[in-house]
Amino acid sequence: MRTAYKCRAYPTPEQAAVLNRTFGRVRVVWNRTLAARTGRWRTTREGTSYAETDRALTGMKKQPETAFLGEVSSVPLQQTLRHQHAAMTAFLAKRARYPRFKCRHGRQSASFTRSAFRLRDGNMYLAKTPGALRFVWSWPGIDPAGLDPTMVTVSRDPDGRWYVALAVDIDVDTSTAPEPTGQVVGVDLGLTDFAVLSTGERIPHPRHMERRERRLKRYQRMVARRQRGSANRAKARRKVARAHSRVRDARRDFLHQTSTALVRRFDAIAVEDLAVANMVRNRSLAKAISRTGWAEFREMLAYKTQRAGRHLAVIDRWYPSSKTCSTCGHVLATLSLGIRHWRCPSCGTRHDRDVNAAQNIAVAAGLVETINACGADVRHEGPPSVRSAVNQETPPARVRISRL
Repeated sequence: MRTAYKCRAYPTPEQAAVLNRTFGRVRVVWNRTLAARTGRWRTTREGTSYAETDRALTGMKKQPETAFLGEVSSVPLQQTLRHQHAAMTAFLAKRARYPRFKCRHGRQSASFTRSAFRLRDGNMYLAKTPGALRFVWSWPGIDPAGLDPTMVTVSRDPDGRWYVALAVDIDVDTSTAPEPTGQVVGVDLGLTDFAVLSTGERIPHPRHMERRERRLKRYQRMVARRQRGSANRAKARRKVARAHSRVRDARRDFLHQTSTALVRRFDAIAVEDLAVANMVRNRSLAKAISRTGWAEFREMLAYKTQRAGRHLAVIDRWYPSSKTCSTCGHVLATLSLGIRHWRCPSCGTRHDRDVNAAQNIAVAAGLVETINACGADVRHEGPPSVRSAVNQETPPARVRISRL
């Protein structure tokens, strides 16, 4: 299993200058390669392989206007070509959108493979970077000196914080996995409540963005009033980035705590395969959906269940979990989003929309079974539309004397 350990880094001014130059070179290589790839496809309808981009990078280093690419380590430049090739492969396979050009005001990063870094006695040394890069380790139970990372990624957020991520291949140790609890759960993600469990429990939405939105709007107005290219505009932009970082960190902490609690409590977890990219096309709900972090929450559940030896089941996105009665299986024709409670016209059971959906998700994933397929112990209103509970076993044959 491949995992990554991300922690804060504190480079010296000399190291920060070298890394900033590396970020700039990586951005130039990415943008020029993407522009050449896009232009070639539009003119000749031909794709570009990784070998062709590698040869183009060698040619760029020989040109006078781009000779500055040779001032930094060549490993991050090669890695950005590999990342772009992987991004194009994902786009052609319809797993991601088309790669975008990198901006100098966004998040900057550079990846170093084993040939361009050393991790010795807890100290990290990067190629063509003076001294050891200081970083703060955040996992007390893991010794960084005993790790053998395959790749190190150094990044800088728009708010000015530096990070270093160590990609490590580890073996999943099942001996340290939590004890089985014998409990399963279906999880229905929503907007009113972040998640509703099939047990009837509700996890309220933290609404981090709503609490900081007023201050964020004020910072954004400050940026709009500053002159472009001025130092005051850069300061105001950092305030906006820092406000976004606080929201992102709070949301990620909430998602980590929620996913960890579910993995520790339940042996199997069932969720829906939500198409978040399609759902945000709804202009009325796009803002609320983008603030929830459903996709990140599912990724956390995926790797945490694998690491803990649990089971994660994902049901089809077209399954009518909200419109299906969890008692008798009746499916409504329509159910608007504003209806939060409804009564089944077949068995008369009154359902909470979210709890009923979570219970149906658990059933559709095969984690639980319906209590009675005949509709027993259900009080019907009016003529029952389902069969009553009867003994469906074939009666045994008896030998009798025929009567004339």
